[in-house]
Amino acid sequence: MFDYIPEMYKDEFADSIDESEAWVKEVVSGKLATHRRPPELLTRDVVAKAINSERDAGRASEHGGAYLDISWRNPEQVKKKLPGMYHQFKELAAVDITKERMEVGPTAHYVMGGVKVDPYSQETSVSGLFAAGEAATGLHGANRLGGNSLSDLIVFGKIAGEKASEYAKNVEYVEINQSEVDEVLAETLEPLSRKGGENPAKIVNDLRVMMQEKAGIIRTGELLKEALEDLDQLENRAKLSSPGGGMKYNPGWHQALEIGAMIDVSRMCALAALKREESRGAHTRDDFPETDNDHWGKINSVIKLSKDGSMKIEFTSYPKIPNELRKLLDAEDLMEEE
Repeated sequence: MFDYIPEMYKDEFADSIDESEAWVKEVVSGKLATHRRPPELLTRDVVAKAINSERDAGRASEHGGAYLDISWRNPEQVKKKLPGMYHQFKELAAVDITKERMEVGPTAHYVMGGVKVDPYSQETSVSGLFAAGEAATGLHGANRLGGNSLSDLIVFGKIAGEKASEYAKNVEYVEINQSEVDEVLAETLEPLSRKGGENPAKIVNDLRVMMQEKAGIIRTGELLKEALEDLDQLENRAKLSSPGGGMKYNPGWHQALEIGAMIDVSRMCALAALKREESRGAHTRDDFPETDNDHWGKINSVIKLSKDGSMKIEFTSYPKIPNELRKLLDAEDLMEEE
């Protein structure tokens, strides 16, 4: 990881194994760290790109990732400092991280975008439907770092809950047409009547592998176009899938119902990534490596579903920053300069 420290982080991270180990010893012993952190603790987007680069160079681990090794530390220290990780690897992967190395790799972690919401109430464009967190457009921009989603949920989830409660107190009872209920029930039960199709789990796995390869860490226009074509094929396969079994304890049925939504989200991701011809935050285009603040830095991608079922992408400029927020930003810039 010493080869992958970005210039902007050079002063914050150790540039030698000795300094990295000194930091670890301080933290494990409960002392306040005086040394710089090891570079494997860089932001997850940087680490993910580093693993990807090592894989492309032919140095990947057995399953295409990298090995994370902490077994050289005192076992009791590992269990004390990393109890969740120790338990997770032991129970789910039969790996004792105090005795052997872990195999890790980059994966889809967070969607930087979501349905449009009102900034003061969190209400969506569908009256009475409120959203917060990863499902909604938020404040993370092109890259969510650390535990920011938790503070996002606490702040905007509270607002959404309060506003939804106020809305519910004033909404009138609406009679639902029975034909609409019957239509949804028929759509939900329809997969159980299919015979001779693929197992939904196979289609879901193919979708995950394809998106990892063609819309993953490092993207290109060519691969993103291929991804969109593959999604059309996967959608056709999904419509014919057969979960088998009945309505009780049938995960295949659940997957058959979820594939459509998974393909929709994947298609939005690939379409937005194809059109954004720059690299920004967690979005890296190998064919457009530079960040374009003059154009793409002022634009949001907006994707809508047309009546014919196709997706259309449009672009909208950011709204002008209100004066009270501009004053806060200007004050912060001034403090940094001082």
